[in-house]
Amino acid sequence: IAQRTILGKSFRRNQKTSGPLPRSRTLTAVQDAILEDIVYPTEITGKRTRVKVDGKRVLKVFLDSKDQVDVEGRTDTFAAVYGKLTN
Repeated sequence: IAQRTILGKSFRRNQKTSGPLPRSRTLTAVQDAILEDIVYPTEITGKRTRVKVDGKRVLKVFLDSKDQVDVEGRTDTFAAVYGKLTN
């Protein structure tokens, strides 16, 4: 997993910086890249975000069906590693 930088909202207000916030350094872009790195041998075919009644968000990721045999036992591991790295 690569080392990535997340720039906060204060980046735009800083006097030393000029220009907009690079999209590759936003929180969502970095988290998407981490998810891509975790599930690397297979590809992500879709994502859905489900918001529960209490406000909790659940990200449902659909992986490529041709790699289902290889990945089926590791989905719990993917979820645990992603949760530790992003929360």
